[in-house]
Amino acid sequence: MISRRLVARLMLGFLLAPTAQIALAQAYPSKPIRIVVPFGAGGVADLTVRTVAQKLSESMGQPVIIDNKPGAGGVAAGDMVAKAEPDGHTLLLMSNGTAVSAGLFKSLPFDTMRDFVPISTLGYFDIAILTAADTKFKSLGDVLAYAKVNPGKLNLGTINIGSTQNLAAELFKTAAGIDVQIVPFNGTPAVITALRGGQIDVAIEILAPVLPQIAAKAVRALAVTGDSRTEVLPEVATAKELGLPNYIASSWNALAAPAKTPPGVVARLNAELQAALKAPDLVKKLHDLSVKAQGATSEQTAQLLAGDIKRWGDVIVRAKIPLQ
Repeated sequence: MISRRLVARLMLGFLLAPTAQIALAQAYPSKPIRIVVPFGAGGVADLTVRTVAQKLSESMGQPVIIDNKPGAGGVAAGDMVAKAEPDGHTLLLMSNGTAVSAGLFKSLPFDTMRDFVPISTLGYFDIAILTAADTKFKSLGDVLAYAKVNPGKLNLGTINIGSTQNLAAELFKTAAGIDVQIVPFNGTPAVITALRGGQIDVAIEILAPVLPQIAAKAVRALAVTGDSRTEVLPEVATAKELGLPNYIASSWNALAAPAKTPPGVVARLNAELQAALKAPDLVKKLHDLSVKAQGATSEQTAQLLAGDIKRWGDVIVRAKIPLQ
């Protein structure tokens, strides 16, 4: 039988729990904040979060440290944050790659939807459909017309199998109703070299790293794959405008905390991010990286993550990509 003293102690614990969470939120942050990034230094995602981190450090009065933990599918980075103390001092840079990993791996050491609480999106960056400048394909219509008359003969290059770009290519096949050969490479430079050398006809790649090639007129952007045109290349139409209404694919970044992080801490972080992402200097810095600064509520970010897990999971199944 449970003693009255134990019952009283349990009741006191329940009563004090919300008070303790409020106190933690009010004292937050009490030490440096670490953002674990599942990519190497120097890429678009890394530069995006470093730009945001600098702004957060200024407004929150604590250093915000970037900890790069690259690895397949972001599993190591995700596992580290999922197991961290849920006090808001260890955060994860999420991306659409986080959603892809949920469907690409047979098992993960964490549950993507249950072991994290999304805080806010940071920004979106465009994906483009590209050809070499001297190719016979002068428009997306040319590519689609050729592919339909010559099934299986068009070569479409992307980075590695299971990447966002690779799955965007698989989605392109389905949305356009065409049969093309998707050729994977080990990185963006290899894709561009093959495109310019004529080994592939078309490429699908994140826009930012290929902008210098476009500016030099070595590569042509036939379309962007987001929901709207990009401010960086406003003259380039979306695939949706060019006759593929169901083809929308873009890449995004967000911050998340371990599950059970106090709601007050999540709310504070969200408020700080909304303010940072509206600051003109930060908006410009991200624009220069071809990133559209855009925040969201915690709930909206969770919905984005869940929707992408379903969407890319379906693409993986349809493409019969082996699970890792």
